[in-house]
Amino acid sequence: MRDMPAIPESTKISLAQRLRAHAKNTWPQLAAVHVRYRASFAYIDGELADGDTLPLMRLRYGGSAHRWGLGIHLASTGGYENQIWFTGSPQEALDLVCDLYVSNADT
Repeated sequence: MRDMPAIPESTKISLAQRLRAHAKNTWPQLAAVHVRYRASFAYIDGELADGDTLPLMRLRYGGSAHRWGLGIHLASTGGYENQIWFTGSPQEALDLVCDLYVSNADT
């Protein structure tokens, strides 16, 4: 397996801005979206209005601001499961995981 490139600072900034703007417009259940980085990964957590934080997903940088791999957080293992079938944007990835976790957070 080849080494993945580090995420450039400009890409980190734009990714966080895009995800936060999308969440604000699409997911009113989220009070905030937190993005942290480690190596070629971006970890995204959603903060609910009551202050609870949900780990949502991990994005793997693919060498371009528009190429990311998706790993969905699994509460059962505390880890991330890669979704090799997923080919959407980071915003579409956020929609997917929010459909799974945020839509059901009140139930």
